[in-house]
Amino acid sequence: MLHYLKKQWKRITKRHKYQGEAIKICLIYFVLGFLWIYFSDRIVYFLAPNDLLEVNTYKGWVYVIVTTMILYVLIQSLLKKVEKSEQENLYLSFYDVLTGLYNRRYYETQIQHFDVAENLPLSVIIADVNGLKMINDAFGHQSGDQLLKKAADVIKRVCPAVDTIARWGGDEFVIFLTNTSYEEAERMVEEIKVGCSQENVNRVRVSLSLGWDTKVSSDIALAEVMINAENEMYQNKIIQNEGLRGNIINTIVTTLYEKNPREEEHSQRVGDVAQKIGEAIGLSSIETSKLKVIGHLHDIGKIGIEEGILNKAGRLTEREQEEIRRHPEIGYRILSSSAEMLDLANCVLAHHERWDGLGYPRGLVGDEIPLEARIIALADSYDAMSSERPYRKALNEDVILHEIRKNAGRQFDPNIARAFVERVLKKSWENVK
Repeated sequence: MLHYLKKQWKRITKRHKYQGEAIKICLIYFVLGFLWIYFSDRIVYFLAPNDLLEVNTYKGWVYVIVTTMILYVLIQSLLKKVEKSEQENLYLSFYDVLTGLYNRRYYETQIQHFDVAENLPLSVIIADVNGLKMINDAFGHQSGDQLLKKAADVIKRVCPAVDTIARWGGDEFVIFLTNTSYEEAERMVEEIKVGCSQENVNRVRVSLSLGWDTKVSSDIALAEVMINAENEMYQNKIIQNEGLRGNIINTIVTTLYEKNPREEEHSQRVGDVAQKIGEAIGLSSIETSKLKVIGHLHDIGKIGIEEGILNKAGRLTEREQEEIRRHPEIGYRILSSSAEMLDLANCVLAHHERWDGLGYPRGLVGDEIPLEARIIALADSYDAMSSERPYRKALNEDVILHEIRKNAGRQFDPNIARAFVERVLKKSWENVK
């Protein structure tokens, strides 16, 4: 009987650690209370015999039994909360909350358990999510989180029974495949690619750069295999990224125009006017074509601005204006992620700078502002004045000319402003009032 009770006690404490603690505390309370009542009543009876004392002893024991049960319920409730909190902390210690995969801490504590002879061949796949920063900048971090979750879901679907899939870093995953050859790992990589091609976030296709290698002998260090897999992943990323970034940028522009159709027409007009200004001041055909592209992309950063602000019919509040002023920096971050668009990105960043240094975001002065940005600034303002807005009608030509002349040397490069009026608009600079 004693052996059975010990066995049951071990089973309870193993499965329910805190339930065992609650039972221990209550047993101690019960025994001490039972003995205290018994011996204290015996002493009182010895000093002053009383027929009712035996009844009091039984009442005391009943009280101890009832309070022991109440105490057990209260302690167990408290310790269950402690146990739940401990389990949550343990989960957070070893799991990534966003994707539900193991995290880097778990990977680092368990890696030595994989590096054993019985797991050979041991393959490692390293995956990196492409375009995460651009998605975050363009659509917000919630969209970036969706991208990570969808990538993780694809990996889990393709590799449901592998030993470990971990989120290794911000946008990187590592997959350990025990008793898996290089060729088998390669097949899994292809399946992951196919799975990703069927997923998208904000119409941007989920894309992973993948690298893999296999440890086939105990003589090979697992660290070397990891490095080989990571190097291959980076090589694949270089090949994939340029085309992917271009596709993402096109998707961002399309999404912006769908959010605000007026922006598409505005951007096309700014590009056309900027190209004409470039021709008027003697730029080459390549340079004027570049101006047209910058004009089309100059407001790409507005993809990160609330739709309600972009489409607001009335005048913007100061807070809303501050929000709008973020768009050059957002546009710069989107475009600068592509090496081939870095020059365009600098122009987009500077297209709201002013000749007198009172512009934003950096407060550049005069020739510090890229020439293309100075041209776009004038073309942008001209289109804004000559186009109808929800809160006002288009300005007439005399008012527009007056504003350009008044702000030459303040908001606009004076030479570009004059060339625009005289050579593009075909008006006399001297006669503008």
